Amino acid sequence: MSNKPDAIFQIASDPSDITKYLFLNISSLASSAIKDHGCFSIALSGGSLPKFLTGLSNLYQEHTLDPQFDKWHIFLADERCVPSTHDDSNLKNIQEKFLNHVVGIPSDQVYGIDESLLEKGSEAVASSYEMNIVKKLLDSCGGRIDCAVLGFGPDGHTCSLFPNHALLKESSKLVASIDDSPKPPPSRITLTYPVLNDARGVIFCGTGSSKGPILKDSFASIKKISDENVAYICHATTRCPSDESPLYPCARVKPESAVVWVLDKAATEDLDISEE
Repeated sequence: MSNKPDAIFQIASDPSDITKYLFLNISSLASSAIKDHGCFSIALSGGSLPKFLTGLSNLYQEHTLDPQFDKWHIFLADERCVPSTHDDSNLKNIQEKFLNHVVGIPSDQVYGIDESLLEKGSEAVASSYEMNIVKKLLDSCGGRIDCAVLGFGPDGHTCSLFPNHALLKESSKLVASIDDSPKPPPSRITLTYPVLNDARGVIFCGTGSSKGPILKDSFASIKKISDENVAYICHATTRCPSDESPLYPCARVKPESAVVWVLDKAATEDLDISEE
């Protein structure tokens, strides 16, 4: 087996332990980033992900670590083209489930979309977010985002990158618009592969049996390498069909460092995991 796996699976025995493993990965990336360039840029998805971040601040306290939240910059992996007061807003979800439980992240370091541009359409919103948020963060962080924490759906989508959609081939824009999302609402903006695949760290989070088929179809080889408290760690090799492009959008996120997948047993119960 290669010493450099495509993916690292951290499989928690219970969904309640997911936050612990998100904490271990995020805190490591944050510490390295702040030491290296004085800030930590982290892109977050919406959906079910933010609820797993609710206890992040408490875990910093339990481990007697200073998170240096004043150096964190929170931005959106994708967003629906709605006001931040709307129930469909990812920013609202992140605010309620995560940011309201954190003290110390300055409000001007949490970056939503420019809502004044909503009437002009998703392309204007995406262009503004790329120019005024993402590119400025890249300038502050040595040209790469430090961390993206993403979910993935039972269809394999991540951010607002959906199976068989033209956006999967986007190669120049860092933030793109979409007006024909197969999931409502139809108009959104999303980070693209050029920025995701250049990130210093990418963490996927998934729970439940509906995620199992995506994992099974995306990884050809999964080998257990160690036990770690209430999780066990696996190395995985991406499965590619004949065109050498992974079947699902989430599996196409392949930065230089191995992608970490924080999962529960229900998501992995049907996988063929071999012993090292």
